[in-house]
Amino acid sequence: MRTDTACLRTPRFLLKEQQINTREAAERGNCFKRIDGVVDGSRTDCGAADHKPIRRNSRRKGSCEGSFWRGTSRQDVQKILMAARQYERARKEPGKRNGPLGGIALEVLALFANLVNFKSGRLDPSLDYITDKLCRSRDAVVRALKALRDHGFLDWLRRFEPAPTEGRGPQVRQVSNAYRLSAPKRALALLGRWAGRPATPDDDQVARKERAALEAEHVETLDLEGLAAFKIEDSDLAKALALMGKAIDSRESAKRTESQSTFLSYA
Repeated sequence: MRTDTACLRTPRFLLKEQQINTREAAERGNCFKRIDGVVDGSRTDCGAADHKPIRRNSRRKGSCEGSFWRGTSRQDVQKILMAARQYERARKEPGKRNGPLGGIALEVLALFANLVNFKSGRLDPSLDYITDKLCRSRDAVVRALKALRDHGFLDWLRRFEPAPTEGRGPQVRQVSNAYRLSAPKRALALLGRWAGRPATPDDDQVARKERAALEAEHVETLDLEGLAAFKIEDSDLAKALALMGKAIDSRESAKRTESQSTFLSYA
């Protein structure tokens, strides 16, 4: 009863002030709830879409491929495929189904041989593209790629690129790797004569050029007899041409002597 009387005795302006304070507090609480919801939503979206982790040793797309990719030819690519198949058969242990590479790795290598740009060497298919084309699982393709790289038939660069942002600062995202085909020497040796003649070292090429220059200088000093003996490997033919060259030299020498003597007689 006293409580009701105290409430009735409370001034009206105090009741009104209490009601305003209560209303403002409620509105402020709702405002804070809305702000928290927006912030939480932005954090969730940013973490899910823009803040995906970038793989270690990734390079910026467009700045690393020039020195990594190199032009090739259809013959060289086919040689790599043949070397990989021979390597798989030669290194297969008795009783095992696959060799060190595996059947899926050979499928990946054959797919890359059809995708590579021979002029520039560009090769950058995504994992999703590889799995769709080969109808293989992602884990199987990843293991095949690793086997190819471990045995020297493939190399790659991880890459990233800037992602479009909406006022949250610079963001990047992972993109497909840049791949490069190759063949180890131990695999090319299994091809035998199909491996082709190895490239001549730079020192050997310089030595060949110097010998060619010396031979050219020596040839300029030879007469017809000496030139025939130097150029022709067949001894009988060389002797015949040498005699012919000697006769020609003698005739030319006689003509020069005769013309000089005639000129002196006229004088």
